[in-house]
Amino acid sequence: MQWSLILLFLMAQCCFIDCQLYQFHYINENKTWTEAQQYCRENHTDLATVTNMKDMKRLINISAGYQREAWIGLNSKPEFNRTWFWSLSGAEFNESETNWKEGEPTDRGIKGSENCGIVYQDLRWGDQGCHWNESFLCYDETNKTHKYHLIKEEKTWLKAQSYCREKHTDLISGTKQLQDGEVKKLMDFTNSKAYFGLFRDNCRWSDGNSFSFRHWNNDFNNPESNSGQCVMTVFNDGGRWKNVSCDERKPFFCYDDKVILIKENKTWEEALTYCRGHHHDLVTITNMEDQIWIQEKVKNASTPFVWIGLHYIWSLRFWVWVSDEEVSYENWASPGQTDDCDVFGTMETGGEHKWLEKKGSQTFNFICSKY
Repeated sequence: MQWSLILLFLMAQCCFIDCQLYQFHYINENKTWTEAQQYCRENHTDLATVTNMKDMKRLINISAGYQREAWIGLNSKPEFNRTWFWSLSGAEFNESETNWKEGEPTDRGIKGSENCGIVYQDLRWGDQGCHWNESFLCYDETNKTHKYHLIKEEKTWLKAQSYCREKHTDLISGTKQLQDGEVKKLMDFTNSKAYFGLFRDNCRWSDGNSFSFRHWNNDFNNPESNSGQCVMTVFNDGGRWKNVSCDERKPFFCYDDKVILIKENKTWEEALTYCRGHHHDLVTITNMEDQIWIQEKVKNASTPFVWIGLHYIWSLRFWVWVSDEEVSYENWASPGQTDDCDVFGTMETGGEHKWLEKKGSQTFNFICSKY
Protein backbone atom coordinates (compact mmCIF):
# COMPACT_ATOMS: atom_id res chain seq x y z
CA MET A 1 0.00 0.00 0.00
CA GLN A 2 1.26 3.48 -0.81
CA TRP A 3 2.04 5.11 2.54
CA SER A 4 2.22 8.58 1.02
CA LEU A 5 -1.41 8.28 -0.04
CA ILE A 6 -2.41 7.04 3.39
CA LEU A 7 -0.67 10.07 4.90
CA LEU A 8 -2.60 12.28 2.49
CA PHE A 9 -5.84 10.72 3.71
CA LEU A 10 -4.93 11.25 7.37
CA MET A 11 -4.05 14.87 6.71
CA ALA A 12 -7.47 15.35 5.16
CA GLN A 13 -9.11 14.29 8.40
CA CYS A 14 -7.44 16.97 10.50
CA CYS A 15 -6.70 19.77 8.05
CA PHE A 16 -8.87 22.85 8.55
CA ILE A 17 -9.44 25.04 5.51
CA ASP A 18 -11.36 28.31 5.33
CA CYS A 19 -13.74 27.26 2.58
CA GLN A 20 -15.76 30.45 2.11
CA LEU A 21 -15.36 31.22 -1.57
CA TYR A 22 -16.07 34.95 -1.22
CA GLN A 23 -15.33 37.55 1.43
CA PHE A 24 -17.37 40.61 2.45
CA HIS A 25 -16.01 44.04 3.40
CA TYR A 26 -17.94 46.81 5.17
CA ILE A 27 -16.94 50.22 3.79
CA ASN A 28 -17.82 52.94 6.29
CA GLU A 29 -17.97 55.78 3.77
CA ASN A 30 -21.18 57.47 2.63
CA LYS A 31 -21.63 57.16 -1.13
CA THR A 32 -24.47 56.92 -3.62
CA TRP A 33 -25.18 53.40 -4.88
CA THR A 34 -23.39 54.10 -8.17
CA GLU A 35 -20.36 55.58 -6.39
CA ALA A 36 -20.28 52.55 -4.08
CA GLN A 37 -20.45 50.23 -7.08
CA GLN A 38 -17.50 52.01 -8.70
CA TYR A 39 -15.47 51.86 -5.46
CA CYS A 40 -16.09 48.11 -5.05
CA ARG A 41 -15.18 47.34 -8.66
CA GLU A 42 -11.94 49.31 -8.39
CA ASN A 43 -10.85 47.97 -4.99
CA HIS A 44 -12.55 44.56 -4.69
CA THR A 45 -14.80 42.52 -7.00
CA ASP A 46 -18.17 44.30 -6.82
CA LEU A 47 -20.94 45.42 -4.50
CA ALA A 48 -22.01 42.55 -2.28
CA THR A 49 -24.09 39.74 -3.73
CA VAL A 50 -26.05 37.95 -1.00
CA THR A 51 -26.91 34.30 -1.63
CA ASN A 52 -28.53 33.02 1.60
CA MET A 53 -29.28 33.70 5.28
CA LYS A 54 -25.72 32.70 6.25
CA ASP A 55 -24.49 35.59 4.13
CA MET A 56 -26.92 37.93 5.87
CA LYS A 57 -25.57 36.89 9.26
CA ARG A 58 -22.03 37.50 8.02
CA LEU A 59 -23.00 41.04 6.91
CA ILE A 60 -24.66 41.79 10.24
CA ASN A 61 -21.66 40.50 12.20
CA ILE A 62 -19.03 42.52 10.33
CA SER A 63 -21.13 45.70 10.50
CA ALA A 64 -21.63 45.51 14.28
CA GLY A 65 -21.16 48.90 15.93
CA TYR A 66 -21.50 50.87 12.70
CA GLN A 67 -24.42 52.68 11.08
CA ARG A 68 -27.76 50.96 10.90
CA GLU A 69 -28.03 50.53 7.11
CA ALA A 70 -25.82 49.93 4.07
CA TRP A 71 -26.01 49.36 0.31
CA ILE A 72 -25.81 45.88 -1.19
CA GLY A 73 -25.48 45.01 -4.87
CA LEU A 74 -29.17 44.62 -5.78
CA ASN A 75 -30.98 47.26 -7.82
CA SER A 76 -33.87 47.72 -10.21
CA LYS A 77 -34.02 49.69 -13.44
CA PRO A 78 -36.92 50.50 -15.81
CA GLU A 79 -35.36 48.30 -18.51
CA PHE A 80 -35.27 45.24 -16.23
CA ASN A 81 -38.17 42.88 -16.97
CA ARG A 82 -39.90 41.06 -14.14
CA THR A 83 -38.48 37.56 -13.90
CA TRP A 84 -39.67 34.46 -12.02
CA PHE A 85 -37.37 33.08 -9.33
CA TRP A 86 -37.45 30.36 -6.67
CA SER A 87 -37.14 31.40 -3.02
CA LEU A 88 -34.73 28.56 -2.16
CA SER A 89 -31.09 29.36 -2.91
CA GLY A 90 -29.69 27.18 -5.68
CA ALA A 91 -33.06 26.30 -7.24
CA GLU A 92 -33.14 27.60 -10.81
CA PHE A 93 -36.38 28.56 -12.56
CA ASN A 94 -36.87 26.93 -15.96
CA GLU A 95 -39.74 28.18 -18.12
CA SER A 96 -39.98 24.79 -19.86
CA GLU A 97 -40.70 23.01 -16.56
CA THR A 98 -43.67 25.05 -15.36
CA ASN A 99 -47.08 23.64 -14.42
CA TRP A 100 -49.40 26.63 -14.80
CA LYS A 101 -53.14 26.18 -14.53
CA GLU A 102 -54.90 26.92 -17.81
CA GLY A 103 -55.05 30.69 -18.30
CA GLU A 104 -52.33 31.36 -15.72
CA PRO A 105 -50.34 33.41 -15.03
CA THR A 106 -53.01 36.11 -15.36
CA ASP A 107 -51.11 39.07 -13.86
CA ARG A 108 -54.43 40.85 -13.35
CA GLY A 109 -53.36 42.93 -10.36
CA ILE A 110 -53.03 46.69 -10.42
CA LYS A 111 -50.06 47.57 -12.69
CA GLY A 112 -49.32 43.86 -13.04
CA SER A 113 -48.72 43.16 -9.37
CA GLU A 114 -49.46 39.42 -9.21
CA ASN A 115 -45.91 38.48 -8.37
CA CYS A 116 -46.28 35.47 -6.04
CA GLY A 117 -47.00 31.84 -6.84
CA ILE A 118 -49.80 29.70 -5.47
CA VAL A 119 -50.36 25.98 -5.97
CA TYR A 120 -53.85 24.48 -6.23
CA GLN A 121 -54.99 21.12 -4.91
CA ASP A 122 -54.22 19.47 -8.27
CA LEU A 123 -50.65 20.89 -8.00
CA ARG A 124 -51.15 23.30 -10.88
CA TRP A 125 -49.82 26.81 -10.41
CA GLY A 126 -51.32 30.27 -10.37
CA ASP A 127 -50.15 33.79 -9.65
CA GLN A 128 -51.67 36.36 -7.30
CA GLY A 129 -50.82 39.42 -5.26
CA CYS A 130 -48.32 38.75 -2.48
CA HIS A 131 -50.36 40.68 0.12
CA TRP A 132 -53.19 38.13 0.39
CA ASN A 133 -53.21 35.77 3.39
CA GLU A 134 -52.96 32.09 2.40
CA SER A 135 -51.83 28.74 3.76
CA PHE A 136 -48.33 27.83 2.58
CA LEU A 137 -45.88 24.97 2.00
CA CYS A 138 -42.46 24.75 3.70
CA TYR A 139 -39.45 22.62 2.83
CA ASP A 140 -37.19 21.08 5.51
CA GLU A 141 -33.73 20.05 4.35
CA THR A 142 -32.74 18.46 7.67
CA ASN A 143 -35.81 16.23 8.12
CA LYS A 144 -35.47 13.39 5.62
CA THR A 145 -38.67 11.66 6.79
CA HIS A 146 -41.00 14.66 6.63
CA LYS A 147 -39.38 17.13 4.27
CA TYR A 148 -42.55 19.06 3.45
CA HIS A 149 -45.05 20.84 5.65
CA LEU A 150 -48.44 22.42 4.95
CA ILE A 151 -48.87 25.38 7.30
CA LYS A 152 -52.57 26.17 7.58
CA GLU A 153 -52.00 29.42 9.47
CA GLU A 154 -52.64 32.00 6.76
CA LYS A 155 -49.97 34.62 6.06
CA THR A 156 -48.82 36.96 3.29
CA TRP A 157 -46.20 35.51 0.97
CA LEU A 158 -43.34 37.40 2.64
CA LYS A 159 -44.42 36.38 6.14
CA ALA A 160 -44.84 32.79 4.94
CA GLN A 161 -41.28 32.90 3.56
CA SER A 162 -39.96 34.23 6.89
CA TYR A 163 -41.82 31.52 8.81
CA CYS A 164 -40.38 28.74 6.61
CA ARG A 165 -36.84 30.11 6.86
CA GLU A 166 -37.03 30.43 10.64
CA LYS A 167 -38.64 27.08 11.42
CA HIS A 168 -37.63 24.93 8.43
CA THR A 169 -35.43 25.71 5.39
CA ASP A 170 -37.58 27.73 2.98
CA LEU A 171 -40.80 27.75 1.02
CA ILE A 172 -41.10 24.70 -1.26
CA SER A 173 -39.17 25.58 -4.42
CA GLY A 174 -38.44 23.82 -7.70
CA THR A 175 -40.42 21.39 -9.80
CA LYS A 176 -38.80 18.31 -8.23
CA GLN A 177 -40.06 19.23 -4.78
CA LEU A 178 -43.54 19.99 -6.11
CA GLN A 179 -43.68 16.62 -7.88
CA ASP A 180 -42.92 14.71 -4.67
CA GLY A 181 -45.78 12.42 -3.61
CA GLU A 182 -45.62 13.79 -0.06
CA VAL A 183 -46.62 17.24 -1.35
CA LYS A 184 -49.65 15.77 -3.16
CA LYS A 185 -50.76 14.09 0.07
CA LEU A 186 -50.45 17.38 1.95
CA MET A 187 -52.52 19.24 -0.64
CA ASP A 188 -55.25 16.60 -0.34
CA PHE A 189 -55.88 18.08 3.11
CA THR A 190 -56.78 21.49 1.76
CA ASN A 191 -59.73 22.43 -0.45
CA SER A 192 -58.12 25.64 -1.58
CA LYS A 193 -54.60 26.71 -2.49
CA ALA A 194 -51.28 27.50 -0.83
CA TYR A 195 -48.30 29.73 -1.37
CA PHE A 196 -45.05 28.10 -2.50
CA GLY A 197 -41.61 29.49 -3.30
CA LEU A 198 -42.30 31.11 -6.68
CA PHE A 199 -42.03 34.91 -7.00
CA ARG A 200 -40.97 37.50 -9.52
CA ASP A 201 -39.35 40.90 -9.43
CA ASN A 202 -37.33 43.20 -11.67
CA CYS A 203 -34.17 43.33 -9.52
CA ARG A 204 -30.67 42.36 -10.64
CA TRP A 205 -27.31 41.95 -8.91
CA SER A 206 -24.53 44.38 -9.76
CA ASP A 207 -22.07 41.59 -10.69
CA GLY A 208 -24.54 39.98 -13.12
CA ASN A 209 -25.13 36.85 -11.02
CA SER A 210 -28.68 35.48 -11.09
CA PHE A 211 -28.98 34.46 -7.42
CA SER A 212 -32.63 34.48 -6.35
CA PHE A 213 -32.18 35.06 -2.61
CA ARG A 214 -34.24 38.02 -1.32
CA HIS A 215 -34.71 39.28 2.25
CA TRP A 216 -37.30 42.06 1.87
CA ASN A 217 -38.97 43.72 4.82
CA ASN A 218 -42.72 43.28 5.09
CA ASP A 219 -43.37 46.75 3.65
CA PHE A 220 -42.00 45.73 0.25
CA ASN A 221 -44.26 47.03 -2.50
CA ASN A 222 -45.04 46.11 -6.07
CA PRO A 223 -41.64 45.74 -7.83
CA GLU A 224 -42.71 48.02 -10.67
CA SER A 225 -43.30 50.89 -8.24
CA ASN A 226 -39.70 50.44 -7.03
CA SER A 227 -38.17 50.59 -10.50
CA GLY A 228 -35.08 52.77 -10.64
CA GLN A 229 -34.29 52.24 -6.97
CA CYS A 230 -31.46 50.47 -5.13
CA VAL A 231 -31.43 48.09 -2.20
CA MET A 232 -30.04 48.60 1.29
CA THR A 233 -29.96 46.22 4.24
CA VAL A 234 -31.30 47.56 7.55
CA PHE A 235 -29.51 46.08 10.56
CA ASN A 236 -32.02 47.05 13.25
CA ASP A 237 -34.66 45.17 11.26
CA GLY A 238 -32.84 41.85 11.23
CA GLY A 239 -30.89 42.87 8.15
CA ARG A 240 -34.04 43.02 6.03
CA TRP A 241 -33.88 44.85 2.73
CA LYS A 242 -35.51 48.06 1.61
CA ASN A 243 -35.67 49.86 -1.75
CA VAL A 244 -34.73 53.57 -1.69
CA SER A 245 -33.44 56.19 -4.11
CA CYS A 246 -30.00 55.30 -5.49
CA ASP A 247 -28.90 58.90 -4.89
CA GLU A 248 -29.00 58.58 -1.11
CA ARG A 249 -25.57 58.38 0.50
CA LYS A 250 -24.82 55.36 2.66
CA PRO A 251 -22.01 53.02 3.71
CA PHE A 252 -21.90 49.81 1.71
CA PHE A 253 -20.67 46.23 1.39
CA CYS A 254 -18.16 45.03 -1.19
CA TYR A 255 -17.06 41.46 -1.78
CA ASP A 256 -13.93 39.70 -3.01
CA ASP A 257 -14.45 36.64 -5.18
CA LYS A 258 -11.97 33.87 -4.33
CA VAL A 259 -12.64 31.74 -7.41
CA ILE A 260 -12.32 32.26 -11.15
CA LEU A 261 -13.56 30.42 -14.24
CA ILE A 262 -10.79 29.79 -16.77
CA LYS A 263 -12.30 29.44 -20.25
CA GLU A 264 -9.40 27.46 -21.70
CA ASN A 265 -9.59 23.78 -22.60
CA LYS A 266 -7.05 21.72 -20.67
CA THR A 267 -6.62 18.22 -19.30
CA TRP A 268 -7.10 17.86 -15.53
CA GLU A 269 -3.36 17.87 -14.82
CA GLU A 270 -2.84 20.86 -17.11
CA ALA A 271 -5.66 22.68 -15.31
CA LEU A 272 -4.09 21.86 -11.94
CA THR A 273 -0.71 23.18 -13.11
CA TYR A 274 -2.31 26.35 -14.49
CA CYS A 275 -4.23 27.08 -11.27
CA ARG A 276 -1.18 26.54 -9.08
CA GLY A 277 0.98 28.64 -11.39
CA HIS A 278 -1.41 31.57 -11.90
CA HIS A 279 -3.70 31.49 -8.87
CA HIS A 280 -3.81 29.04 -5.95
CA ASP A 281 -5.33 25.65 -6.81
CA LEU A 282 -8.21 23.86 -8.49
CA VAL A 283 -11.34 24.65 -6.51
CA THR A 284 -12.51 22.64 -3.47
CA ILE A 285 -16.25 22.39 -2.70
CA THR A 286 -17.04 21.53 0.91
CA ASN A 287 -20.73 22.44 1.35
CA MET A 288 -23.92 23.34 -0.47
CA GLU A 289 -23.18 27.08 -0.27
CA ASP A 290 -19.88 26.51 -2.13
CA GLN A 291 -21.72 24.39 -4.69
CA ILE A 292 -24.30 27.12 -5.33
CA TRP A 293 -21.59 29.78 -5.72
CA ILE A 294 -19.59 27.65 -8.17
CA GLN A 295 -22.56 26.55 -10.25
CA GLU A 296 -23.37 30.20 -10.94
CA LYS A 297 -19.82 30.60 -12.31
CA VAL A 298 -19.90 27.54 -14.56
CA LYS A 299 -22.96 28.80 -16.46
CA ASN A 300 -20.53 30.96 -18.44
CA ALA A 301 -18.23 28.08 -19.42
CA SER A 302 -17.68 27.13 -23.07
CA THR A 303 -17.56 23.36 -22.37
CA PRO A 304 -20.33 21.04 -21.08
CA PHE A 305 -18.26 20.22 -17.98
CA VAL A 306 -15.61 22.02 -15.95
CA TRP A 307 -12.76 20.46 -13.97
CA ILE A 308 -12.88 20.83 -10.20
CA GLY A 309 -10.22 19.76 -7.69
CA LEU A 310 -11.39 16.15 -7.21
CA HIS A 311 -9.17 13.19 -8.04
CA TYR A 312 -9.61 9.47 -7.45
CA ILE A 313 -7.11 7.45 -5.44
CA TRP A 314 -7.56 4.15 -7.24
CA SER A 315 -5.43 2.02 -4.88
CA LEU A 316 -7.50 3.14 -1.86
CA ARG A 317 -10.85 3.46 -3.68
CA PHE A 318 -11.78 6.94 -2.53
CA TRP A 319 -11.94 10.52 -3.81
CA VAL A 320 -9.87 13.38 -2.39
CA TRP A 321 -9.63 17.12 -2.98
CA VAL A 322 -6.32 18.57 -4.15
CA SER A 323 -6.50 20.84 -1.07
CA ASP A 324 -6.37 17.71 1.16
CA GLU A 325 -9.88 18.52 2.38
CA GLU A 326 -12.06 15.50 3.16
CA VAL A 327 -14.89 14.83 0.69
CA SER A 328 -17.71 15.33 3.17
CA TYR A 329 -20.22 17.13 0.92
CA GLU A 330 -21.05 15.32 -2.35
CA ASN A 331 -23.16 16.15 -5.39
CA TRP A 332 -22.58 13.17 -7.68
CA ALA A 333 -24.92 12.43 -10.57
CA SER A 334 -24.29 8.76 -9.66
CA PRO A 335 -22.23 7.13 -6.88
CA GLY A 336 -18.62 8.19 -7.26
CA GLN A 337 -17.13 4.68 -7.29
CA THR A 338 -15.07 3.48 -10.23
CA ASP A 339 -12.53 0.83 -11.21
CA ASP A 340 -10.69 3.27 -13.46
CA CYS A 341 -7.40 4.68 -12.21
CA ASP A 342 -7.30 7.81 -14.40
CA VAL A 343 -10.49 9.69 -13.54
CA PHE A 344 -11.08 13.13 -12.07
CA GLY A 345 -14.05 15.21 -10.97
CA THR A 346 -16.07 17.58 -13.14
CA MET A 347 -19.21 19.66 -12.68
CA GLU A 348 -21.95 19.97 -15.30
CA THR A 349 -22.20 23.51 -16.66
CA GLY A 350 -25.95 23.15 -17.20
CA GLY A 351 -28.87 21.21 -15.82
CA GLU A 352 -28.51 20.40 -12.13
CA HIS A 353 -24.73 21.01 -12.08
CA LYS A 354 -24.02 17.50 -10.80
CA TRP A 355 -20.52 16.04 -10.45
CA LEU A 356 -19.34 13.41 -12.91
CA GLU A 357 -16.11 11.47 -13.29
CA LYS A 358 -14.19 12.02 -16.53
CA LYS A 359 -10.97 10.67 -18.02
CA GLY A 360 -8.08 12.95 -17.19
CA SER A 361 -7.05 13.17 -20.85
CA GLN A 362 -10.26 15.00 -21.80
CA THR A 363 -10.10 18.80 -22.05
CA PHE A 364 -12.52 21.22 -20.35
CA ASN A 365 -12.71 24.68 -18.84
CA PHE A 366 -11.92 24.73 -15.13
CA ILE A 367 -12.39 26.65 -11.86
CA CYS A 368 -9.40 27.95 -9.88
CA SER A 369 -9.35 29.21 -6.32
CA LYS A 370 -7.46 32.51 -6.19
CA TYR A 371 -6.04 32.20 -2.66
